[in-house]
Amino acid sequence: MSRRGGAVVTGAGSGLGREIATRLGAAGFHVLVTDVDEASARSVAAEVTGAGGTATALSLDVRDQEAAREAARTAVEHAGSLALWVNNAGVLITGPLWEQDDTQRRLMFEVNALGTMHGTVAALEVMRPAGRGHVVNIASLAGLVSVPGEGVYAATKHAVVGLSTSTLADLRAAGERGVHISCVCPDGMWTPMLHDKLDDPQASMSFSGQLLQPADVADAVVRLVDRPRPVLALPRWRGVEARLFDLSPSLATRAAPLVVRLSRVQQKAAARRLRNT
Repeated sequence: MSRRGGAVVTGAGSGLGREIATRLGAAGFHVLVTDVDEASARSVAAEVTGAGGTATALSLDVRDQEAAREAARTAVEHAGSLALWVNNAGVLITGPLWEQDDTQRRLMFEVNALGTMHGTVAALEVMRPAGRGHVVNIASLAGLVSVPGEGVYAATKHAVVGLSTSTLADLRAAGERGVHISCVCPDGMWTPMLHDKLDDPQASMSFSGQLLQPADVADAVVRLVDRPRPVLALPRWRGVEARLFDLSPSLATRAAPLVVRLSRVQQKAAARRLRNT
């Protein structure tokens, strides 16, 4: 049995999920590395064990509630308990609402919002009877403010934030203090998902602030596990900025054309830097 219990990480086959999984393994959790791509999950699980941790790989489509429940049971079987569940799996398709088809919109909602809900439900079904545990939901700064070019994606991340804070409030209203839910809202990150958007003008808002490294966000997630808080924006000053804009939707929409132009300049600069390295 692991020192700290089991930890499930969704979308852990690459990018931020991989970084979170490797750090949790080093921190003493038995990590259930899950991904829709089983080969990627197996590769990351091998990396965790190669570094001295313990891990198991599992193919998981987060759109399937019963599959999420099976992942929770698997974590308990391997580690003796389910201490942590990180809902990290996500999909980003850019463009205005009217330019996306129904399949694209449904995919984002089913993975980003329903997938997070499925994982949270599966985790709580184990954690609440045990009286302890922590669910960490990876959202985005797009969950705190309007984002031109990423409207549907932002809607899914707003859903994640609302689900997280409201469910935490329900737990506390029910007198439950041992189970925590945290929501992480990072700025744009250098993950494969964002690399694919370097030349996509509709994704420019993801380049409008301080681009983060997945390792930095993963480190923050591990710190959050030890010191839970309902919402953590990264970097924190961007969270303050986002919330200020959200206080005045009329100001945010009037400023949108200028903000988008500036973000596209930053996007092009980021593309040049990456290609010159």
